[in-house]
Amino acid sequence: MYHLQQAIGILGGTFDPIHFGHLRSALEIYQALDLAHVRLIPCFQPVHRKMPIASPLHRLAMVSTAIADEPALAVDDCEIQRKGPSYTIDTLEFLQKKMPDTPLCLIMGIDALLGFPSWHRWEDILKIAHLVIAHRPQYQLPQTGIVADLLKQRLKHESSALHSCIAGNIFFHPVTPLEISATDIRKQIAMRRSPRFLLPDSVYHYIEQHGVYSISGI
Repeated sequence: MYHLQQAIGILGGTFDPIHFGHLRSALEIYQALDLAHVRLIPCFQPVHRKMPIASPLHRLAMVSTAIADEPALAVDDCEIQRKGPSYTIDTLEFLQKKMPDTPLCLIMGIDALLGFPSWHRWEDILKIAHLVIAHRPQYQLPQTGIVADLLKQRLKHESSALHSCIAGNIFFHPVTPLEISATDIRKQIAMRRSPRFLLPDSVYHYIEQHGVYSISGI
């Protein structure tokens, strides 16, 4: 009988720098959805936004530092190794080849879901992964259009749907609303103000040690 492995979460981003908003959401989803782990994947070159301030290797190192003592979270450098524009479909196809029997749960926010039909090969993404929407209170969903149709067809209300088949479902999970901005963190550091309690101390120490952010370019 065909047997699926325990599902894993996939959380991509620039992580410029990684902060408690990213980390807390990843941990809450890991626990609530009974995932094997959540894999954090720093992008090399974002497709829908300007290039990050910190280099890919600095951002990778900051993620590694942030999760060093949390076994529920893992870091993956596949997009940095691949170089070029970081298309989600390429990453999911890469992971699928490595783990063909493992359901992949792509974690995103409401804003990303609303823009999902503009993503490169978005329909193929749903053939390879589930979508897990990390939402905060008072979110609004469209009543018409592609996203509305997707939700009518694919929305599930039990997390077991993410484990019982390999891909194609959409699941919403509320997360603690930590409105932390990486842009604001960079500005505070450039102005020589402490961003402590917005990101792990280990990440802040790394930033200070390596001079990752400065006033120029922020």
